[in-house]
Amino acid sequence: MGIKAIAVFCGSKEGNNPLYISQTSELGAILAKKKITLIYGAGNKGIMGTIANAMLANGGKVVGIIPTILQQKEHLHMGITETHVVANMHIRKQMIYEKADAAIILPGGYGTLDELFEILTWNALEIHNKKIFFLNTNGFYDHLIAHINTMYTEGFLYNHPIEQFTVLQQPSDVRGYF
Repeated sequence: MGIKAIAVFCGSKEGNNPLYISQTSELGAILAKKKITLIYGAGNKGIMGTIANAMLANGGKVVGIIPTILQQKEHLHMGITETHVVANMHIRKQMIYEKADAAIILPGGYGTLDELFEILTWNALEIHNKKIFFLNTNGFYDHLIAHINTMYTEGFLYNHPIEQFTVLQQPSDVRGYF
């Protein structure tokens, strides 16, 4: 079974480097052209809005899942293919994981890391075995990946990180995986 739907975890802000937005736009175009459905947090600002809008501009399908409390803060995207408004963040994350065949982690803040570590933990516990990718734009995740490697070498992880995720340096690197 190939990847038909992918969760994208990313920031509701744009960040300070214009490369975050340009690589996110490029990734959205690639995914849309490959007919991969985007499953994401339903926001229309920051990197979240960028990935959704790039998908839509290239004929892609976009499914957004947002908790009631974030509809205004993350600017609920009114133009996406399908929207689910849920009661809380836990339901949001669970629905995103259930609907996606894999996940790509783009630059973001605390929420992005929360989603990343939950999906990594679920993989480690064999709740699922979905492929996880980092889009390491401009080395954004270098320190975090180094720390995860340290957790492994210090004996706190059961599996080597190379078994849990793939690091992509450019959006075009996804072409080798789907």
